Amino acid sequence: MDAAQIYDGFSIHTLLWLESLNLCGRGEAAAFVAGGSRIGLDGELPLNTSGGQLSAGRFHGFGHTHEACLQLWGRAGARQVKDAKVCVVATAATALARCSSRPGDSKAKRAAS
Repeated sequence: MDAAQIYDGFSIHTLLWLESLNLCGRGEAAAFVAGGSRIGLDGELPLNTSGGQLSAGRFHGFGHTHEACLQLWGRAGARQVKDAKVCVVATAATALARCSSRPGDSKAKRAAS
């Protein structure tokens, strides 16, 4: 994964998505983003390179889709992730449904599949 554009209407959404997408382990998202170096433009996983909802307005994740396209097309200007080939995009509801369920819950297994 070269970059991630993850819905951040509320901060918890981003942490839940990082874990749901297995970009970090369950319960490890806060440590993963701590300090910001791992998710910065030159980090291990550049996250919300356009600034996210705070910078782009709250259009429920559509701005993230646009940013992912710009990154993959090499048209993100100063925000460009070097050699980006794969970018994940996520919005809010599915991550909340999966992460709010207890491990082993049959609903969680169905929602994740």
